[in-house]
Amino acid sequence: MAVNSIRMVQVGLGPHGRNWARQVLPHISEIDVVAYVDTDPYALDALRQEAGVPADRCFESLKEAIAATQPEALLNTTALPGHVPVIRAAFDAGLHVLVEKPFAPSLEAAEQLVDGAAVRNLILMVSQNYRFFPAPRAIADLVREEELGKLHQVSIDFRRFSTAGPNGRGRHHLEEQPLLVDMSIHHFDLLRLILGREPDRVFCEAWNPSWTSFTGPSVAVATINFDGVVVSYRASWVSAGPITPWAGEWSMEFEHGEVVWTSAADSDVTQDRVEIRPRNGKARTVALPPLQRTGTSGTLTEFARAIRTKSEPETSGRDNLGTMALTAAAVESATLREPVTIYPTGKTTGAAAAI
Repeated sequence: MAVNSIRMVQVGLGPHGRNWARQVLPHISEIDVVAYVDTDPYALDALRQEAGVPADRCFESLKEAIAATQPEALLNTTALPGHVPVIRAAFDAGLHVLVEKPFAPSLEAAEQLVDGAAVRNLILMVSQNYRFFPAPRAIADLVREEELGKLHQVSIDFRRFSTAGPNGRGRHHLEEQPLLVDMSIHHFDLLRLILGREPDRVFCEAWNPSWTSFTGPSVAVATINFDGVVVSYRASWVSAGPITPWAGEWSMEFEHGEVVWTSAADSDVTQDRVEIRPRNGKARTVALPPLQRTGTSGTLTEFARAIRTKSEPETSGRDNLGTMALTAAAVESATLREPVTIYPTGKTTGAAAAI
C-alpha cells in the first residue's frame, strides 16, 4: 500500500459489494481495506472464497470491526435500507463515508445525513460513477465554453432488456422503482453535471407492461426543464431495440449545431464517443483526453483526495441532494401523473418526496 493510504472498512458484501472488493478496491493504492463487514456469514464466506480475503479481516459486527482495525473511512455497499443506519454508525465513530446511490430512501433523510456530516466535519460522498468517464467530462466543458452557442434541447435514450435468469429475478426486478431510482438517477446526475444548472420542472410517465419480470415501472418517459433547456428522456429496462451503452445515447441541440455522444459508464472506455455537427460545417469526432481512473475507481480516487486535502468532493452528499431532488420529483410526477415543480434543494417538492 502507498504511504499514508486511507484505512477503510467496507460494509455490505452482497454480490455487488463483492464486485467492489474483487475488481476495484485492490487496484486503488490510496486505499487500504482493513476490514470487511456483513451480518450474513454466508456473504463473508463468499468474499473469502472469491477475493481471497483473510478471515481475520472479516466481521459480522461493524462495532467490532472498528474497534479491531481503527479505520478512518467507510465504504457503504449495503442495499438501500442499510444506507442510513450504516452511515449514522460511521459518523458516530468519526468515519468519512463513501456510499452507493441513492444514498438515502428519501430527500428528507438525505438532508439529515448531510447535516450530520457537516456538524462532525466529516466527508459524505456519493458514488455517482457515471460522471468519471471522458465523454461526459468533455461535454460539460463544451456546454460551459459555448463553442456551439447556447444549448436549448437535450434528448436521451436508454435501452436495455433485463429479464429473469435461470436463478430467478434479480434484485432490481423486485424494486418499487427499478428504473427511475435504480438507473435513471445516473442519467439525472449526468444532466446536472453537464448542464451546470438545476432542474425546475419535470413531467414523467412510468409504467410496467404486464408481461415483464419487474414488480415496479420498467419504462419511463419524461420532460425535464433546466432553466430554459428542455430535456426529453426515454428509458426502458425491457426494450426490443438495440441496447445502448449504460450512459445512454444523447443528442444535444445548440444554437450553431448538434452534439451526439455516449459513454460506457462501465469498464469499456472505448465506447465513449463525442461527435460535433456544426450547423454549416463538417461533422468531426472529438479526441477525448484519457482519465487516470474511471467509474468506481474514479470515485474512490476522488474520495481519497477529498479526505487528504480536507476538501469537499465533487459528488458530495450536499451536491447530490440536487440529484436526489430530481429523482424524487420524477417519481412523484409519475405517481401523480402531473407536472411537478422542483424547488431549490432543501425544500420538498410538495409530496412525500420518497424515492
